[in-house]
Amino acid sequence: MFDRDLWREIFQSINMNRTRSVLSGFTVAFAISLFAILFGVVNGLVNTFDTAFVDDAANSIFINSGQTSKAHKGLQAGRQIQFTNEDYEYIKDEFGDKVQFITARIYRNVNASFRNEKSSYSVRAVHPDHQYLENTKVEYGRYINQLDVDNKTKVVVIGRLVEEDLFLKTTAIGKYINLNGIQYKVVGVFSDDGGDNEERLIYMPVSTAQQIYGNNDYIDQINLTYNPSMNFDQAIGFSTALTRKLKDRFSVSQNDQRAIRVRNLANESKAINQMTGGLGVMVLVIGFGTLIAGIVGISNMMIFIVKERTKEIGIRKALGASPKSIVLIILLESILVTVIAGFVGLLIGMTVVEFAGPMLEKYFIKDPSVSLNVVVAATITLIVAGGIAGYLPAKKASKIKPIVALRND
Repeated sequence: MFDRDLWREIFQSINMNRTRSVLSGFTVAFAISLFAILFGVVNGLVNTFDTAFVDDAANSIFINSGQTSKAHKGLQAGRQIQFTNEDYEYIKDEFGDKVQFITARIYRNVNASFRNEKSSYSVRAVHPDHQYLENTKVEYGRYINQLDVDNKTKVVVIGRLVEEDLFLKTTAIGKYINLNGIQYKVVGVFSDDGGDNEERLIYMPVSTAQQIYGNNDYIDQINLTYNPSMNFDQAIGFSTALTRKLKDRFSVSQNDQRAIRVRNLANESKAINQMTGGLGVMVLVIGFGTLIAGIVGISNMMIFIVKERTKEIGIRKALGASPKSIVLIILLESILVTVIAGFVGLLIGMTVVEFAGPMLEKYFIKDPSVSLNVVVAATITLIVAGGIAGYLPAKKASKIKPIVALRND
């Protein structure tokens, strides 16, 4: 049952010893606020890395061609490497079980118009799998399909902002858009988390672009995603094997870094995971170090408080107070101060993280935030520590004989 007199006495004790209570609470509040700020900063760094790859599948591999920089097998340096449909099919056949999605890319710039509206855009000619590599979200209509590729259909899927630019008072689906004098039917409109540049793109079937822009089977780039069941090391090994075989296929020296360039996001993801893991460990060490300092501070303060109240404890025992009641009042006072200070520290830490967020973005810390569960767990840890810190010296003091306690200086 709630004992009003007991709690009145506890609050009176805190009020009479404000300096002592404030110092005890400051240690707890500082530890919790620092703990929250550190975790918020680390979460902001993680958000920055996640945002950098938001518009690409995390298991993507990008294959680009260039010029040879070294002579090899009687072939001179400076030779241009050109990918074709055969190379796309070769990768599909050679690494079928290790490839999840694959697409070719052809890049073009076009002047687009619909009725009286005109603008310039970039075109990407792709295969249907491209939708999953780029994390493209079709808002309405559909994406490029295999029938479009097989039949070299003149259809396009346009970005949300392309529709806003050209189709001011009507929907784009089913309408025909003019690209460099050729009419294409709009079959879909997409959005992309990658930002405005990604939403001002136009996609068409790769075979259509090959027929219209050169009447050949050339492709500019090959992109794929590796089997998601692979771990980072297996994925890196796969891209290494892929690079080696492509260089052999084009008679390129294995030491030539310019002719065929393979970028595997697994390398970057592994490095980022290692860095964020290291930061997490560092923050945990610093955070727990701060909590330990708080625990030590509370313990020292409680030992001082109990020693200071030795005569009071002696008077209580002389008046008939039981050891249990003496321990309880000191213990509850310790826990109450810790709870209030922990809550204040939590508010301070989360407020600092919230208001400092916009300023931290220029230091590549995006949307810093802290898990409430983590901070609450840290606060509970300090509360338990505060209870133990108050219990042990109070238990010892409650066993002192009243006459000894009254003689204490």
